[in-house]
Amino acid sequence: MTAPLDQSTARQIVEGRHGDPFSVLGQHTLPDGTQSVRVFRPNVDLVEVLASGSDLVLGTLTPVDGAPDLYEGILSGVSGRFDYRLRLSNADATWVEEDAYAYGPILGEMDEYLLGEGTHGQLWRALGAHLTALGSAPGVHFAVWAPNASRVSVVGSFNDWDGRRHAMRRRGDTGIWEIFVPGVSEGAVYKYELLDANGQLLPLKADPVGFGSEVPPLTASVVRDLTQFGWQDHAWMATRWQKHRIDQPVSIYEVHLESWRRVPEDGNRSLSYREMADQLVRYAADMGFTHIELTPVSEHPFGGSWGYQPVGLYAPTSRFGSPDDFRALVEATHEAGLGLIIDWVPGHFPTDAHGLAQFDGTALYEHSDPKEGFHPDWNTLVYNYGRSEVSNFLIANARYWLEEFHIDGLRVDAVASMLYRDYSRKEGEWVPNEHGGRENLEAISFLRRMNEQVYGMHPDVMTLAEESTAFPGVSAPTSHDGLGFGFKWNMGWMNDTLRYMSEDPINRKYHHDKMTFGLHYAFTENFVLPISHDEVVHGKGSLLGRMPGDDWQRFANLRAYFGFMFGHPGKKLLFMGCEFAQPEEWNHNQSLDWHLLDDDRHKGMQSLVRDLNGLYRETPALHQLDSKAEGFRWIDGGNAADSIFAWVRLGEDGEAPVLVVSNFTPVTRTDYRIGVPAAGHWQERLNTDAPVYGGSGQVNGGGVTADPEASHGCDHSIKITVPPLATVFFKLSAVE
Repeated sequence: MTAPLDQSTARQIVEGRHGDPFSVLGQHTLPDGTQSVRVFRPNVDLVEVLASGSDLVLGTLTPVDGAPDLYEGILSGVSGRFDYRLRLSNADATWVEEDAYAYGPILGEMDEYLLGEGTHGQLWRALGAHLTALGSAPGVHFAVWAPNASRVSVVGSFNDWDGRRHAMRRRGDTGIWEIFVPGVSEGAVYKYELLDANGQLLPLKADPVGFGSEVPPLTASVVRDLTQFGWQDHAWMATRWQKHRIDQPVSIYEVHLESWRRVPEDGNRSLSYREMADQLVRYAADMGFTHIELTPVSEHPFGGSWGYQPVGLYAPTSRFGSPDDFRALVEATHEAGLGLIIDWVPGHFPTDAHGLAQFDGTALYEHSDPKEGFHPDWNTLVYNYGRSEVSNFLIANARYWLEEFHIDGLRVDAVASMLYRDYSRKEGEWVPNEHGGRENLEAISFLRRMNEQVYGMHPDVMTLAEESTAFPGVSAPTSHDGLGFGFKWNMGWMNDTLRYMSEDPINRKYHHDKMTFGLHYAFTENFVLPISHDEVVHGKGSLLGRMPGDDWQRFANLRAYFGFMFGHPGKKLLFMGCEFAQPEEWNHNQSLDWHLLDDDRHKGMQSLVRDLNGLYRETPALHQLDSKAEGFRWIDGGNAADSIFAWVRLGEDGEAPVLVVSNFTPVTRTDYRIGVPAAGHWQERLNTDAPVYGGSGQVNGGGVTADPEASHGCDHSIKITVPPLATVFFKLSAVE
């Protein structure tokens, strides 16, 4: 017999309350040098220890008195550590399995050090569930951070969801728990079972660093192998740096995967990742966009959040397929010459019991004080950016998407809510920073470090901030006290211009400044002009529905507005459905109204957006100096009476300038004189009033030649027809 196991320890093992099960279970050397093995295994009648690789029985274990399902015994003819297996029997069967407690720690000292310090740049390589093999035994290494738990177990179908079976090993003071469970394979479903510091059982938790999840509403994590996908996008990856410079055209098609297109003949289901790799990518490429941006793909429990309340930051949502299926979508995007951006949500997380909330019985990822840790707008929890392990978890996640999925850009959601402690809070409902101010210094530091690491490791990608305030230097380098983003969404431009467009044309002269004000700050940041999903939900209606006038005028207004947008400095973003003027407000529960393309008006709008993308991409003056004041010059920005705007876009030296004229009244202006910066022939490159787009056909015969007559401060001018509710582009094609 082995040395007696005290009843208290035995009871803790049987009850699943022992904080260090590896000190009790598995192989141990007794004082006299003999070897013993202890095993906790419910639902068996016989436990035998076999020599590894053979059927030689080294010992039969006997039940421990007063400790049901706990077995122990001395092994004969064995000295020192050795490899073994267990042969188990009950009334129904006999089988052989490996003992998880036969294996030592897997995480190395450097992993432990970096995890403890909160500086592990590839956190996901250490934590999560990793397929591996120890010796001849294949299985999965599980590791999770839960510093305030008194016991952590991994549970799943492989152990009948019994938290006593695979209680994990705690790694020093890091708060990391780990275990290698032999026999577990890809596709296994699992969660973590934790006892808090007082020994109270917590709700089962999904893996914070899980690479896969069950299809909602199920909530368990799924073991996924991230090492087997054979990437073939080497050419794209080698040259994508050229696509993301501020002097390049960037036109983004924003997509909600679940509602872009459905399959009505198959229960109205959404497309899979691999179906979208064909249909979505082909469509976006045909439309001339440079990038696709996806609303958050991280796993989220509630579909109505559109992904903006994620639980599994490291798991592509299983709604459309596996992680490798998502990789196939990314690769197809690259093969088509497009970049893929994902919306990333480090600002908050939901309170779902299986998620990060009170993960180990304490406010681990969130602040304990609801004045800091609860978000009143969304009833969610706010990350504690001042905790190094939490910041590490998030920054590593940003790198994870770039490195494991070849994502080309991260659009960071709700940055404004992160920057200010009083965001959406009344007086007395927020905690000032250490200087008494409203800025969230910890979040600011986090965002700077995130951008430094992302651009430091991957200078060929882009980060974009959805930031709606006047916080300075969002897209300035951190070395110049900026946040370090590559681009910032221009929310002010979007709000002002859409308010203007909603006005009846007869009243627009009183709101002229809404279209010009954006040029006062257009070059203070690297801006993206966003017409996003937020503009077609929550009772706002569709873009088309916000346009005034009769049916023809609504379409004409929207065509003119798109022309204004593509002629305006700044990169472009358009939400799905807007490109063909879907008249109904976006509904995430159903497909876009693709049947509308049988209507010439909607088909014309789609053709216009396609041609605007083409003109924007092919014309350096429309994108090269997007972020520099020298790339823009007003010709006539003050004609409020006629609601006409005229300006010139300029490129680098030697590039032909482009004149853009927008008329936001339903009145045709004939023989309208506009100053131009150079003599020569000005070719009409695009006219939103062209019949092919559904317009009235008030065009300029292909172009006009400048006269040596001064106008609008220019030595030369042209006389043109300015169509009603239209935007016209002229490019200098021949210099006199």
